[in-house]
Amino acid sequence: MAYLDRFTIGDLVTDCHIYEGDGTRPIKEENVQIIYEPDRRVELPPEVARWRAEIEAREAGLRAAGQPYRWNNPRFALERIIVGRTSEDEEPVVQLHLSNADYYDFLAVTTNLDRPLDASGVTLRSLHLESDDPVDAPGFMSCSFGVNVAVETGPDRKMIISRRSSMVAGANALRWNSSANEGLARIHDLPEDGSPISLHRVARRALKEELAVQAGDDVSLELLAFALDLRNHQWAAYFRAVLTELTEAQLRARWSKGIEDKWEHERYAFVPATPDDVLEFILSQPPEEWTPCAPSLFYLALVRGAVLARGGDPDGRLDVEAAERRALQRVRGVGAA
Repeated sequence: MAYLDRFTIGDLVTDCHIYEGDGTRPIKEENVQIIYEPDRRVELPPEVARWRAEIEAREAGLRAAGQPYRWNNPRFALERIIVGRTSEDEEPVVQLHLSNADYYDFLAVTTNLDRPLDASGVTLRSLHLESDDPVDAPGFMSCSFGVNVAVETGPDRKMIISRRSSMVAGANALRWNSSANEGLARIHDLPEDGSPISLHRVARRALKEELAVQAGDDVSLELLAFALDLRNHQWAAYFRAVLTELTEAQLRARWSKGIEDKWEHERYAFVPATPDDVLEFILSQPPEEWTPCAPSLFYLALVRGAVLARGGDPDGRLDVEAAERRALQRVRGVGAA
């Protein structure tokens, strides 16, 4: 098995591997190439296909009985991710190769990673994620691609940290998570004019559906990184968004009038968007209350903010590292550095 390091902040060792990006520079929208094969469907092994059929039958039964159920929707499977550089400036270039999948494909895998495939006891995790490099796992193992956004309010400089509700499916319910996130979906993210899929547009959709940030709101949006949740085997793109004209009070007043996907979160923390404050908040929560990749998302967003505060100097990440040491000492009760 290939060794993949896990993002670590203070004493918190997460199950997240940052695959590309460090927060010091954005990945340009034009340097993300999404190659989608519309006539290709992800191939499920027979046992996984059986699990998917079980899920489909169960959810249909729940719906017929008037019980809460999980509805299916068309998604993508990530068949391959390739990272490179431009020839002249060596700027990051990322290729995503996608095929067709759906939500029940995703559930069949993510809820059964540790379920024996046969009498030998082998599991999807042991076969594809522990014996081999999880980056190279077959496409059916990656039937969800997430876009995660760390959001700051501009005028009053608050970082929004969302807590998932009990109504969301999967292992991340009732945990602190990114400000907003959405899974790449064919029904929403395939442009009708045939133009390429844009992760930036998906990020704006996440802001709209989960935080009621509308198309007319001014947003500074940058793609910072790609990461892999090693616990649940889910890929994610990391964005930093600054709402240049919206404050906490304005957002909360807007939310009181309704949010498209309000049910996905139970509450929000607005934390002063300084490295000291955000890192202290992260380190003060029980580790099990975080989704695997949220701490690294906020960390890289802080790095980007520190770099911009230094006029583009990549050494801004050192300011965040210094704040991390101070926050860790406060959380441990040692005192300020």
